[in-house]
Amino acid sequence: MARTPRTPDSLRQHVVTLLDGGRAHARATDVLRGFPADRCGERPRGMAHSGWQLVEHLRIAQRDMLDWCRTPGHESPPWPEGYWPKAPKPPDSEAWDRSVRAFLADLRTSVRIARDPRIDLLAPLPHVGVSWLHELILIADHAAWHLGQLLQLQRCLEAKPRR
Repeated sequence: MARTPRTPDSLRQHVVTLLDGGRAHARATDVLRGFPADRCGERPRGMAHSGWQLVEHLRIAQRDMLDWCRTPGHESPPWPEGYWPKAPKPPDSEAWDRSVRAFLADLRTSVRIARDPRIDLLAPLPHVGVSWLHELILIADHAAWHLGQLLQLQRCLEAKPRR
């Protein structure tokens, strides 16, 4: 008799849709492709973070959530300083692209986990006590919030002349 997977395929697809964006959420690839990378170090008046700070925060936090689930004994960076770059500008001209690529690679990993029928998304992970479903929804929710901030920042930058 075939074993019935505990996580229904329909739930997996819902999680993939949350992670990948679309519908009511912005897609990470679209937001990051549209953001003016040459202005990623600018922080317009009234904005709490630059594009660089937001993207790097997304990368660091997402990697931390994945590593926390995958690696028993993983130690997270100190909050909040370990999750946010201090400087609004990236350290070098390639840092933005490296951070975007790493964030998107980890996002693809999250989607692969959600799709993997060998992983029961509902089962608590023994070393952390929460399920992959919990963490993948948290990853999607966190990304949606900060991608929205990036869109708002992009609109502010587009309305403001270049320096």
